[in-house]
Amino acid sequence: MRKVAHFCAIAVAQMLLLSQPHAQTRDISVHGEMLDRIAAIVNDGLVLKSELDVQIVTVQKRLQEQRVELPSQSVIQQQVLDRLVLQEIQLQRAKHVGLTITDEQLNGALQEIAARNKIPFDQLPTALAAQGVDYKQYRESMRKELTLSTLQQRDVIAHINVSPRELEQYLARQQNAAANDEFNVSHILLSLPAAATPQQLEEISHKAQDVASRAGKGEDFGQLAIANSNSQTALDGGQLGWRKGTQLPQFILDLVVKMKPGDVSEPVRTPSGYHIVKLNERRSGEVPVIVSQIHVRHILMKPNELDDEATVREKLAKLRERILKGEDFAGIAATASEDPGTAPDGGDAGWAGPGTFVPEFDKAIADLKDNEISEPFKTRYGWHIVQMLGTRTYDSTDDVRRQKAYAAIRESKTDEETELWLRRLRDDAFVETKM
Repeated sequence: MRKVAHFCAIAVAQMLLLSQPHAQTRDISVHGEMLDRIAAIVNDGLVLKSELDVQIVTVQKRLQEQRVELPSQSVIQQQVLDRLVLQEIQLQRAKHVGLTITDEQLNGALQEIAARNKIPFDQLPTALAAQGVDYKQYRESMRKELTLSTLQQRDVIAHINVSPRELEQYLARQQNAAANDEFNVSHILLSLPAAATPQQLEEISHKAQDVASRAGKGEDFGQLAIANSNSQTALDGGQLGWRKGTQLPQFILDLVVKMKPGDVSEPVRTPSGYHIVKLNERRSGEVPVIVSQIHVRHILMKPNELDDEATVREKLAKLRERILKGEDFAGIAATASEDPGTAPDGGDAGWAGPGTFVPEFDKAIADLKDNEISEPFKTRYGWHIVQMLGTRTYDSTDDVRRQKAYAAIRESKTDEETELWLRRLRDDAFVETKM
């Protein structure tokens, strides 16, 4: 069966190569030369040598800009090829589950990039061209990145559970000043095969000890990561960047709180393999979060086949007059409002901070005084009247801490779960390298 799969993969790869727009070949009978080759067959897809070469040049340029001593060409080639193979496996997975990035989503991401760089969106192609970057290729590269991140959100992050007990334990750890600190960490992963033999375990364990020893004696950690790490951060020199202590996997936090900047840990084994951690820098501090909040209640009505926009607006205007004459806002809201989230509470939306409501809602109520009721106004959800119940300055540090705690616990699990997920995808794929 394996031979049949191999034969089919070769046949499909050859057909795909002929159909690739960037994998053109000359007439070999005339010129005796082919412009592209297959670097790896991945299930029914492939990685091209031209793609591999472009990525190698990109990685080498980035490492040179970071003044990192380059490892051998063969090491960089293998790391880049491994990354491209994993990328192809993930893109195939995305296609299989019907995951696509629309032009609207892509344009939204590009607009954010342009805004961060203070460039008008319509001038982004010109700005990229000035840096020697083709806009069309840049768009497709960004589409791939969005596809991969959305797939990981779907297949990994969405399945990471945070229990109430974990949340409380996290908050308890936050009382420890060390847990509130931020750590700049680098790390090397020597992954273990899914069904590792005792001999493989021993070999990888010895290699981990050797790499840790070399790093501890001052050998460049980034170069060791590039040459040896199986993590997705390998070509970034193993850098995880700045993270809150409780955003780190627990085993890494347990290490770094006891380390001084520059220290390198002994290898630590987890289900994904052996990890070697270096603490680069450490900083501390939590700033209180003080926000302005408003307390409002509202009545929402929506146009339908019987009531057009003007009719709904008039109905709300009449309800407003009834309330101004003394009828109970909450009682009317409970029976007339079409907002299922607030109607049972008499339209009460509770205390809300900045960004809670849509912009058109915020704009319409911005100048309301306490107990004042707005004229009917429209948002994307329908027509509203709103009563301002009060304003306050609120210390939301605890609320924000709990929100961040939930997100941080998920993030702390993401690296390990992603590595395990990628390993499963890789193990289930048919891959044959041609280099």
